[in-house]
Amino acid sequence: MDVFKRPEIGCREWVSLPGLGIPHLLAEVDTGTSDSCLHAFRIEKFNSNGQLMVGFGIYPIKGSEETEIYTEAPVYAERLVTDSGGHVEDCPVIMSDIIIGDQQWSIELMLTNRNTMNFSMLLGRAGLQDRFLFVPDTSFLTGNVPGDITQKYKRRGR
Repeated sequence: MDVFKRPEIGCREWVSLPGLGIPHLLAEVDTGTSDSCLHAFRIEKFNSNGQLMVGFGIYPIKGSEETEIYTEAPVYAERLVTDSGGHVEDCPVIMSDIIIGDQQWSIELMLTNRNTMNFSMLLGRAGLQDRFLFVPDTSFLTGNVPGDITQKYKRRGR
């Protein structure tokens, strides 16, 4: 795709992960990292009919533990990740469709519990797949979620 014809994306964007039942999630776009991560809790691997699966929960509204979404997905891969403190973690990787603006495609998402992160999702350059032109120091170039997002999730809560 011609670089000048790609839509622009900022450092913060609303995304949707429809296959996981997540209609709106604020993601940080970070072209300095390759991998994309979904910050999850209660990450539990299990077998279902011979398929390795992972169940997990997310808080789609950062800073609010009132709304929780629990979901599961097949484990696509597993990766050892070392944080800046030298701690090694074995992270399950899942595949998920993502929607940003008017585009939809599949990406790999590492699941990790990092409560200290500012965003529930980190979208790395591999996940972007050269679909967008990154414009640093801007946000919400692909569109913002209309209305009160809290009310949208109240109906989906646990």
